[in-house]
Amino acid sequence: MTMRSSGRPKWCAPLPVFGAKRDECAGNPGPGGKKRGTPGRPLRSDDYVTAFHANISRLYAFAFLEKTLFPMAVITLYWKDHIGLNLTEILLLQSIFSAAAVFLEYPSGYIADRLGYRNALTFASALGIAGWGIYTAASSFAGVLVAEVILGISFSFVSGSDSALLYETLRAEGDELHYSRYEGRMNGFSQTGEAVGALFAGVLYAWVPILPFFLQIAVWATAFPVAWTMKDPPRDKALSGRRHLHEALRIARYAFVENRRLRATVLLNTVFGLASFYPVWLIQPYMQQYGVPLTWFGPVWAGANLAVALAAVVSHRVQAHLGDRSMIAVFGALVLAGYFGLGLIGGMFSFLFYYLLTLMRGLRAPMFLNRVQLESPSANRASILSLQTLAFRVAFIVSGPFIGKLADRLGVQQAFHLLLYGFMIFLPPLSWLFLRNLVRNRDAFSD
Repeated sequence: MTMRSSGRPKWCAPLPVFGAKRDECAGNPGPGGKKRGTPGRPLRSDDYVTAFHANISRLYAFAFLEKTLFPMAVITLYWKDHIGLNLTEILLLQSIFSAAAVFLEYPSGYIADRLGYRNALTFASALGIAGWGIYTAASSFAGVLVAEVILGISFSFVSGSDSALLYETLRAEGDELHYSRYEGRMNGFSQTGEAVGALFAGVLYAWVPILPFFLQIAVWATAFPVAWTMKDPPRDKALSGRRHLHEALRIARYAFVENRRLRATVLLNTVFGLASFYPVWLIQPYMQQYGVPLTWFGPVWAGANLAVALAAVVSHRVQAHLGDRSMIAVFGALVLAGYFGLGLIGGMFSFLFYYLLTLMRGLRAPMFLNRVQLESPSANRASILSLQTLAFRVAFIVSGPFIGKLADRLGVQQAFHLLLYGFMIFLPPLSWLFLRNLVRNRDAFSD
């Protein structure tokens, strides 16, 4: 069989065996880089200094700012109490947000692969400023809709571009084998930012309901220069001579038809993503229903995001200890336990079961993103990462309004109860499919 390139830089000697250490690259700096260290000994990982290493800290900062969402912990209440939306309209609004993101999800990744990841992140920052600025003047469903569409487009240009730039930066340094560790840290900064934004959200909202939205404009204004100062490492170029539509369809066919490992990864990751995403929009009215004080909303949301951050940071270590099969079992157990508590137990403190789903979310992201990265050619990395997000967004567009209508008619707790049975049906076969293809991949390497 023909084996795909490991993604090592062209200036490095090829790996003689799978998983070999990086000593073959000793003394060979990356493009624009320099080497240091004592002559006659192999260079350690900290001896590698490239012109692109600063991307890592800037990506961490950008991730922190992007998810420092001051309105997030109270936005459902704002929509209900100040805009006058019901839960059906709220889930419909989020489906439209997803539709806007979907419309440009794959094109934005394709554009980022060709025009540069820095440009994509900078453009997303400008759209973030505009979207939250419109939010401050919105007073109806239509006004909120315009803001959400702009923010959806902004989201689509961030999605895939940040992780692709991180992977290509590590690849330029010959350190891509440790991608899961760095992706976990980036997720950790991301969720810590959301926790910081949420910590005082309830107090700010009780004081001046519109204040969190004005603070959000300042956050994106800070993210803009962070994105602008990043640098794109050199990488493989897309094949020339093909029309863009033909090339885009070819990449999609590779992801969803030709590469069965990638297809199984995307399917399972999509379902796990939905399991952690539905409660994001339902947990606030759930807490309100059981009389949780408004001043608790910010700290509860902050705690949830800190749980995601902690789980993301330790994800690569947990995976190394448990292995892939046990990790999938843990994800499934956390999903079912979380929905069991939210749907069948109830009560003022039952929102704590939501934390099981946030732990799953943090543990899952670095592992699945690493699987997608390993199956992605360098020239089309952001495109394939965007296709992963596209699958998730389409699934939410189809199911979100139905879940919202279910919550309006039967109550939020009963909606969680019924979702429990849905995940009990879908997770086992998709988990089996993912693990089966994982085993076949290992068998191919061993042959």
